[in-house]
Amino acid sequence: MATKELKNIFLSASVPLPDRDSKYFETADIIAIRDAVIALTTVILPYHRIIWGGHPSITPLIYYVMEKMNLNIQDHVKLYQSLFFEQYFPDDNNKFRNIEFTENIGDIHSSIQRMRERMFGENKFDAAIFIGGMDGIEVEYNMFKVYHPDALLLPIASTGAATKIVYDNFLPEELKNERLLKDYGYMSLFQKFLMDKI
Repeated sequence: MATKELKNIFLSASVPLPDRDSKYFETADIIAIRDAVIALTTVILPYHRIIWGGHPSITPLIYYVMEKMNLNIQDHVKLYQSLFFEQYFPDDNNKFRNIEFTENIGDIHSSIQRMRERMFGENKFDAAIFIGGMDGIEVEYNMFKVYHPDALLLPIASTGAATKIVYDNFLPEELKNERLLKDYGYMSLFQKFLMDKI
């Protein structure tokens, strides 16, 4: 089922928390975030590899799709996880073979920064997808562009939160598309704007 060359797709996504910065939570569409992650995983996993920094709201969704599709494609997923969060790892982490643990530097910001540096530096990416999220989305968008300037960038602005901020304020005008703002048909959106372009 898989193509000869597995292309790496970076996923930056999370569900904003109400007790964090309200600018993310107030515009977040939680259902859209969930649907977009499930659609992306469904469209991409049979053919390419998704790489992401572990988040307890996203990792279980990716495993859910693998299980529902009955896909035994562990090589098509790669999870980066900072040991800073070791005591909080979701049980779903144990279901993935390809986990890259990154060192606990001692504080949350340095540890996450180190994980991102390794994730972006150790892999060649063809595209990055941004869904929902908080401040980490903005950081990862800017870092990703530095590490992979020729890769496709797709902030799914209809999911709101930090991704909408990235779309409005950072994405070059020539890359903007009304469908990224208003199209909730994520399966066809990812087929047209991702699969057909990589």
